[in-house]
This record gives sequence, C-alpha cells and structure tokens, in this order.
Amino acid sequence: MRVLLFVCFLILINLITTSARSVHEYSKLGTNGGSNCAVCTVVLGLAEQLSVIHNETVTKGLERLCKFLPEPYQGACKEFADFIAADIIRTFSKDDTADTACHKMSFCFTEPKSEMCHIFPLKSKQRNQLEFIQAHTPRRVGIKICDLPGIKSICGLIDHVFSKHDPAVDLDGDFYSVYQTLRGTSWRGKDCDDGRKSVHPGAKPIDHDKGSDSNCNGIYGMNPASGRSYEDELCGASQPRGVAVLGDSISAHFHLPREWFNSTELSLKAFESLPFILENELDWPEFSTVTAFMNDTHKFHDILHGPVDSVYKRMFNRNHCNHRDYQNIAVNGARSSSMADTIQFSFRRNITHDQPVVVFYALVGNDVCNGHHDTFNHMTTVEEMKNKSVTTLNYLAKTLPKGSHVFITGLANGAVLYNSLSDRIHPIGSLRNDVTYSDFYDYFNCLEISPCLGWMNTNATIRELTTKRAMELSEALKEVVTTHQSSFSNFKLHYVVNPIDQVLDEWKKQGGEDWQLLEPVDGFHSNQLGQALTAAAIWENLEKMFPDALGPVNPNNAKIKSMFGNQGGYI
Repeated sequence: MRVLLFVCFLILINLITTSARSVHEYSKLGTNGGSNCAVCTVVLGLAEQLSVIHNETVTKGLERLCKFLPEPYQGACKEFADFIAADIIRTFSKDDTADTACHKMSFCFTEPKSEMCHIFPLKSKQRNQLEFIQAHTPRRVGIKICDLPGIKSICGLIDHVFSKHDPAVDLDGDFYSVYQTLRGTSWRGKDCDDGRKSVHPGAKPIDHDKGSDSNCNGIYGMNPASGRSYEDELCGASQPRGVAVLGDSISAHFHLPREWFNSTELSLKAFESLPFILENELDWPEFSTVTAFMNDTHKFHDILHGPVDSVYKRMFNRNHCNHRDYQNIAVNGARSSSMADTIQFSFRRNITHDQPVVVFYALVGNDVCNGHHDTFNHMTTVEEMKNKSVTTLNYLAKTLPKGSHVFITGLANGAVLYNSLSDRIHPIGSLRNDVTYSDFYDYFNCLEISPCLGWMNTNATIRELTTKRAMELSEALKEVVTTHQSSFSNFKLHYVVNPIDQVLDEWKKQGGEDWQLLEPVDGFHSNQLGQALTAAAIWENLEKMFPDALGPVNPNNAKIKSMFGNQGGYI
C-alpha cells in the first residue's frame, strides 16, 4: 500500500494514452523511464506546486496532496509520503524541478543517443545538473512500480477490473446487471430481474408482460377496461428498438478531471468520486454521445462540465418503450483488431427473442494511434481494417434481430488537436503558465508513451501522414459497406462520415473555438460539451438520411409517463 498514490497516477497516465494494456504491461512501457518517469514527474510536480502555493516544503506538499484523496486512499497515500520523504528531502533542492528530482531518484533517465525528457522548463543550470546526474547516477534497471512489494495485488485487482468488458455482477449471466459500475448499469440498461436470464432490457415481452416486466422498460400489467396488457396497448405497434456502440475511449467518454491536475484547483471535493470513477475505468458512459441517460451532470458538477445529450436519450424521447435499452461496448484503446478478437463478444442480443437494435461501429482513432516512434509500422493497414471490420460484422450477423441497423463510422481527423491546442497552457502548468500542450506532447513522445504520437506531435509532416492513413482506413470502411451492403438479411448496413468536422464547423459558426470541445487534461478526447454536440449532429444526420433506423414517434408517450412515471429509473 505504500505506493498507492503512484498506482492511482499510473492508472491516470495509462488511460491518458488510451492504451488497452494492463497496468503491469504499462509499467514496463516506454523509454527513458517511460511510464514510471511520467508518474513520478506528475506526482512530484503537483506536490512542488502545492508547496509554493502554501509556502511549505515539498514533502508537506505531498502530504497535502494525500489529504485531498478520499478514504481509504488517503491513509495509504500518507504512508507512501512518509516512505518517500527521505528521498525527496535528499534530492529536492531550491533549484530542482520535478524532472530533475525524478532523475535523481532514477525514475527518469536518458537512454544512450536519446534526448533528455522533461515537461517543465529547464534553465541551463538545471540542464547541466541533469547531464551530470545522467553521467554519475546508476539507474534502477528493471524496477517497475507494479513489481514493488505491497502493490502487486493492487495492480492485479486493477488489471482484473479494467480487462473485463462484461458486467462483474451478473447473477443470471444475461450480460445485464443491477450494479452501477464495473460494466454495470453505467454501461448498459439495468436488469429488472437478475435471477432470470430471459428478463433484461431489449427483450421481447414474455406473455405480453401481463403480470411482470420482462424487458425492463417499466411497463407491465393489464388494462381492466380493454382486457389487454399495457405493453401491447402502449408499445405493441411502436416498433421499439435499442441502441448500442462498439467503440473506443471516445464512445466510452474518457474524462480526467482538470481539477486533478491543476494545483490551483486541487481539493477534497475534486477527488470525492474517485472510487466510482476508477470502477468505471475513468470513463463516463452515462454522459456519452451514444448512451448518456442522465439528465444533467449535477452529481459530478465539480469535475464534469457541460450539457448532456445522446442518441439513446433521443431514442427514448421518441418512444418511451425503448427505456433502458442501451449498451456501451466501448473500451479505452480499442482498435479494429481488439474489437474483432475480444471486445465484440461483450455485446449481447438474441436474434429471435430480443428487439432490433441500432449499432454504431465507432473506432475513430486508435488504428492510427500509438506512442512508439516507429508509429507508421504500428498503424493498422487497409487490408487489416477491412478484414477485422468484416469479422465484427459477421459476429453481428449471428446476434442482431431482424430490422436492426449498423452504422460504420469513419475515423476522425485528429489534426485539429495540435492546431487548436499547441500554444495553450496545459492544466499541470497552470500555476506558472509554463507548460503548453506542445510541451506536454513532446514530453510523452520523448518517453514513448503518447496517446497518439502521430497527431499529438510538433512535427507537421508526421501529423499529415497520420491523417492520410486515417483517411485511407475510412475509405477502407466505406468499401466494406459498399461490398457487403446486401450481405446481411437481419440488418441494414450504412457508412457515415465521422461527425467531428461537422460539429466543429457548427460550433465555430456560433463563435466558439475548437479547443473548447476538447478534454483539457489529455488534449485528445472530446469533452462533455463536445460529446453532447456530437449526439445532436448524429441525430440530425439520422433524421435526414436514415429515418427508418429511428422508428416512428410513439403517440402513447404522454400516457406512458402519466401511468408509469420514470418507468423504474436507471440506477
């Protein structure tokens, strides 16, 4: 437990990189100290800034940082702070930055023929100091955070939580849960009977739902006046359907609160929801573009900012019989290969006993993104993209009920990231205005742990080549749709352009700027406002071009609301 704070920040840095690797694997990733160096620098950087704000020592700053964490993390963090205090006292002089201190403690180093990695500005004296450290300090070869005594079990627990894409609490094995996190109701509709496998959101009603609710939409019972079930009267002719997304961290709505990395905003309140957030893999599917079901962000207003909108919310407003019928099968770091090999099997629909569903296949960046300097050889090829997407379509052909729709989304143009953020100040540099996103990108690229070296790069040629490959993969997906449009009898297949450019264009017409729709910590994902605007754009496009995918407006919606209220809610 001594290094639990390091583990927490290891997870944060891990998920900044949108990598699907385990924590154990990630702790061995990179060069020049890689992830271990980044974790040390982020933690000590925040501690040093707190020490300046409160006019105290760096060790006191680290203790203060620990006090912001909720129990039981606070006590474990304090234990770690006591453990490392001697090293900090020995290494952290008035001329040090977090970079130089972490080099002194050998978490960071410079490989032969590599450039020196640092995120904070270095004066010539500090640069000379690092060069001296490199020449005279033996580095800790082979020692990784998750190999240290006391935290192996913690890393193992984290790996178990983050590698499971199925609900952890699911008594009847129908892939629906009554537990909110751990791939539960945050990710897919709440099960209304976890003891019966045939009862779950999206199921066709059993015995017309005369006496109980078998599809979890909150509508059941008999109308004594007509002798018919309410399910038949209110939903029978409404063409109910669900919505699902097979995607990556954008669809999962990966979000690291700015307040965790800005020393001027750190507080106990900011970390209050940390256990919940970790159990949801630092994702926010309940507020995401496709599957958001919460009405607002009030519960998390200190760390999540912006409106809420989604395809699911609009599907529900169109037809209240669609209540709870959503699945978010999105995973941080997912790309076409991992989707086809493992992730897709977490999506469940019974081809005969469930209602149709609208599926979005949205892998918008990771097939061209990685943190390795040999980035182009690590990108998905056109043929790989075709083969893996067809593999997923063949799986869907075995599970989707007749009348379903599948929308394959093209990749995003990530050039907007650098163009809109490069000169802006990153949250970790907010105290002194001394770390820009360009500095942030260069630092993670130097350590070879970038979320997307191709786009988050000061080299314009590399950014352009990455965009070129992304467009080639989008064309490959479009070709798959053209080739296989008539191959599947149970669903219609469509290709749609990634809506990001449309969203940005409309936002700028309203006087906004691109950076206002991006996550401030990772500088890579769309933020809460961006997620909501993307939902509105997708819905607008569906109404114009694919209205049959949405189903008709249910004329009984007002009656359903009057009779069944919130239909059992969501959580």
